[in-house]
Amino acid sequence: MKKITNIVLAPDSFKESMTSKEVCSAMEKGIKKVRGDINCIHVPMADGGEGTMNALVDATGGSIHSMKVIGPLENQITAQYGILGDNEIAVIEMASASGIQLVPKDDRNPLITTTYGTGQLIKACLDKKVKKLLIGIGGSATNDGGAGAISALGGKFLNAYGEEIGFGGAGLSKLHSIDLSKLDFRLKDVEIEVACDVTNPLCGENGASRVFGPQKGATESMIEILEENLKHYGDLINNQFGKDILNLPGAGAAGGLGAALVAFLNAKLKKGVDTVVQYSGLENKVKTADMVWTGEGSIDYQTEFGKTPLGVAEIAKKYNKPVIALAGKVGDDIDRLYEHGIDAIFSIMPGASAIDEALKNGKHNMENTAENIMRLLNAIEK
Repeated sequence: MKKITNIVLAPDSFKESMTSKEVCSAMEKGIKKVRGDINCIHVPMADGGEGTMNALVDATGGSIHSMKVIGPLENQITAQYGILGDNEIAVIEMASASGIQLVPKDDRNPLITTTYGTGQLIKACLDKKVKKLLIGIGGSATNDGGAGAISALGGKFLNAYGEEIGFGGAGLSKLHSIDLSKLDFRLKDVEIEVACDVTNPLCGENGASRVFGPQKGATESMIEILEENLKHYGDLINNQFGKDILNLPGAGAAGGLGAALVAFLNAKLKKGVDTVVQYSGLENKVKTADMVWTGEGSIDYQTEFGKTPLGVAEIAKKYNKPVIALAGKVGDDIDRLYEHGIDAIFSIMPGASAIDEALKNGKHNMENTAENIMRLLNAIEK
């Protein structure tokens, strides 16, 4: 076995336990307990959802900015956006301004929640004179078709009397026309890429309202209203602008925000992990490594569908680099992951424990597991 001198560490975050940056640090601590001479190359990862902004900012030496925006319930909140190290690319997580975590469980109601704050974040990035905008659209509390976000950027959604409709998915029922004449002119000069980890269309059995509505607080009766309103919205966009976004894969992401970004801002939808791989420079770092370590909170059969460990493994296999994956929980049907470039999967859990305890001890457990894996590799090298 070739002597290991360089290891790329490219994990996702372990939700509610460690950020991807903290996972990298814990891995390195464990590795260096055994081999202090190994060069650990940190590449914090994400798949377009929570942690995407921090992962890209950390990987590029960028900066994070905070600002006040209108939250999903029209209350004022503090949200963040990132500027990557080159100062030409901005990154936004829509969940920072319009996410479900911002709405108490008993107050969740997609008939009224808005994406307006996400539009305010986009506008703030334009003020920074960036050339490209990356938007992660996971974890929303909304089902307004992105109308709120476009309103914050100067678009107007009007009823039959020429008055602006209200916020939320309910207001779309009154929509008669869309006026983009005052849309922020700077958007024409900015390339927009949307990190999207779902392929759901705007409407239908697999659409935004039926699949994601319940987790946002929608009852069965609400779902029917939201579905009808998004169908009306999609038809109007097609009739007025000649853009058929009803069945576009990913249009249903974030309650239809995917549809609005494509229809009104000419955005391109892209698999979330692919976006992070590209802008973190992972591929160039993998080329010179001896092996790659990745991971996320839970690894199971769903990992095959665009999750971080799989995206990392696909890059590593292009250069025949061995891949080790670590997880808090290792679930069912992981055998199929070995066909996609992951060589070994380890749980960091030392034994059965309550979930709160497992989350609290994440760094310690990661460090110990990394140390044991490194001891095994070191023994094989001898």
